[in-house]
Amino acid sequence: MKTSLGIWAFGGMATRFNPGGYKPELSGASTVEKVRTAVGGLGDLIDDYEFHYPQELNRDNLGQVREALAGHGIYAVATGTHLNPRFGKGGLSSPDDAVRQEALTEAFEAAALAGEVGAQMILWPGVEGYNYPFQTPYKESWARFIDGIGQVAALCAENGTTLFLEHKNSEPAMKIFMRNIGMTLHVIHTLRGQGIDNVQVNMDWQHLIMNGENLAEYAALLAAEGLLGHQHANSGWGTFDDDNMVGATAFMETLELALELRRAGYGDNGERLGFDLYPYTEDAVGAVKRSVLQWGFIDSVASKIDEVELRRAQQAKDAVRAYELVYAALGA
Repeated sequence: MKTSLGIWAFGGMATRFNPGGYKPELSGASTVEKVRTAVGGLGDLIDDYEFHYPQELNRDNLGQVREALAGHGIYAVATGTHLNPRFGKGGLSSPDDAVRQEALTEAFEAAALAGEVGAQMILWPGVEGYNYPFQTPYKESWARFIDGIGQVAALCAENGTTLFLEHKNSEPAMKIFMRNIGMTLHVIHTLRGQGIDNVQVNMDWQHLIMNGENLAEYAALLAAEGLLGHQHANSGWGTFDDDNMVGATAFMETLELALELRRAGYGDNGERLGFDLYPYTEDAVGAVKRSVLQWGFIDSVASKIDEVELRRAQQAKDAVRAYELVYAALGA
């Protein structure tokens, strides 16, 4: 399976407690500089890269970024609405027509660029939500939100681009509208009812873990629906969007996910394992390398699990036998 990496792993690592970042020497680094560092340090461990539009990738720096990629590609262009203070109270869902139109225009530009460079598009609606009870007209905001996604998806379809939706429960909006798999499927099925069928899911592992959503279960469900579009691989403690190295925590859940991705044939049609990491205090190249290598180990263990016997155990709901098989694959 080919890989991709969000270039934001190579930034200054800003937080609300430390706006200058835990790596202040990188706070002013350009996208081109980040790409050169990533490509030079990671080589063929990463096939292609992902960027936010317009903060990390835009028409002004596209040529220089491509040169710095040194043969690697641009796999995905992600909306950068959450990085623009103009949209602090919502973009696609904003009740302010002027603000909403700006957000739509920016998303349309991202979609157009993705189509031109042959990339997919990721829409993570982190600012589409609310912070307080009584703050938001829910029905109207949801209608605007879904309509906005539909408009972006329709433009993507014209360019042969798939739109990946990525859910998260909180941050930066305290209550993000599309905050779980169910709400994501609601959006997708509403759009399907309108004849828009180029929308799939980007599973950000830590976003699911934060919700108590089982990685393997949802991968199997989405694959069965033809909606398993992309993966953002990472791990975390389960209460915040840590974006830690793959396999650092939630090891068994990640191993079960690896098994279900194999069962689904994920990667056979060009799907990627994307890495979405935020190494606050760790060396970025080292953290990405560890993640890729640890995923390789986890996936190799999944390949050693006796599939026929595991199916038998699962048919009998025999957890003891299932773990006997899992630990045998681990070498126990």
